[in-house]
Amino acid sequence: MKEFYLISFNELGLAEPILKALAEANHTTPTPIQIQAVPQVLAGRDLIGIAQTGTGKTAAFALPILQHLVTNRFRPERRSARALVLSPTRELSGQILESFRLYGKHVRPSTALAIGGVPIGRQARALANGVDVLVATPGRLVDLLENNAVRLDMVEVLVLDEADQMLDMGFIHAIRAICARLPAKRRNLFFSATMPREIEKLADSLLTDPVRVAVTPVAKTADRVEQKVLFTDRAGKPNLLVELLSEPEMDRALVFSRTKHGADRVVKGLAGAGIAAEAIHGNKSQPQRERALAAFRQGVVKVLVATDIAARGIDVPGVSHVINYDLPNVPESYVHRIGRTARAGREGIAISLCDGEERAFLRDIERLIKITIPSVDRRGESRREGAPRLEGFRSEGRPEGARPSRDARGPRSDAPRGARPFNRGPRPEGDARKDGPRHEGPRLDAVVRRDGPPLEGRRPPRRKAYRAAP
Repeated sequence: MKEFYLISFNELGLAEPILKALAEANHTTPTPIQIQAVPQVLAGRDLIGIAQTGTGKTAAFALPILQHLVTNRFRPERRSARALVLSPTRELSGQILESFRLYGKHVRPSTALAIGGVPIGRQARALANGVDVLVATPGRLVDLLENNAVRLDMVEVLVLDEADQMLDMGFIHAIRAICARLPAKRRNLFFSATMPREIEKLADSLLTDPVRVAVTPVAKTADRVEQKVLFTDRAGKPNLLVELLSEPEMDRALVFSRTKHGADRVVKGLAGAGIAAEAIHGNKSQPQRERALAAFRQGVVKVLVATDIAARGIDVPGVSHVINYDLPNVPESYVHRIGRTARAGREGIAISLCDGEERAFLRDIERLIKITIPSVDRRGESRREGAPRLEGFRSEGRPEGARPSRDARGPRSDAPRGARPFNRGPRPEGDARKDGPRHEGPRLDAVVRRDGPPLEGRRPPRRKAYRAAP
């Protein structure tokens, strides 16, 4: 691909109203993804953009779309949209819409936002006269289509942002249903931080002879993020988090929990320690999420606890620390998490709290990002294999009341895992049950229910896993 050496947005060939808005926003130098993507999109090419979060991907597609609207002005038809941007979460959708309004300040495109958590009737009314730019989450857009509140046969540009996350969230069928309503002749822009095989297949089915732009290696973490890991046990995480957040250099911290209920428990625990925090996750209503994000952005609260899904689109300047209270079980999520800090050329710190059950997650993350994350103790000093534990952090290598070490418990049994007998020898004298039948272990051919007879030859039913839509 041709290399571009530009010193300002003036050399991208953008219209004067767009350049004026960029100058007023103090955006003078394009980022690498913008340098490479904008000219290709302006030339009419389909595009696959691979870049880590915080590199300016939104402007890379918003600027050429605004340029297209400037040079091809006409009124959109009723209930139609000229440009459609799909993103995985409500927060990210809102951020994208704000970017269009910022860069299009003097273009004044008509815009609409279609996300869950707010009345659908209000969104249908906003689309009634047609819009230039529609930003939507897939689930809500499908609802609008089923209610005949929007039509997609006039879309000229389709953007899929954070495509890998949409795939992880199970939106693939919704995306295919939406694309079936689009005209065959359109421009397609596809942005993702990672490109697993499933994403490649989706891109092949939607894009026509796309140009590929990759400004960073796939799965590369932000260069300006200092990464650390603290090893602890599960019970020690709450107190350790309080200590970390009490440090004077902890200016504004984003804390990640793996589950929604876990995020609420973290907030409750911090409140008990006198640390104000807000939670943002899928169980919160949209107004609650917006208020929490606004309080964090304005500095009213300096700690925001979030799940992976809700955190997409949290673009808050000045996040000094990202703390992984729970390590993600999807390695790519780690890249997205720590990308919430060190944005716009700043530096940041990412600290992960890792318990024994999360060691496998840590290995997967390190394999993906191709580095070994340094291990430190609570004073920030580097830890080496075999180094003594910090006093107060782990007393004699373990927290008070924890299970004794292997040396204290004696050698391991030679029996295979799972073969430990229920019978542990004769009962002591005087045991009233000593003459009764002895339990020899569970039957292999039956599962006994509390409320009924054995289910011969059957396994107990597995619980279904449900994923909350944004």
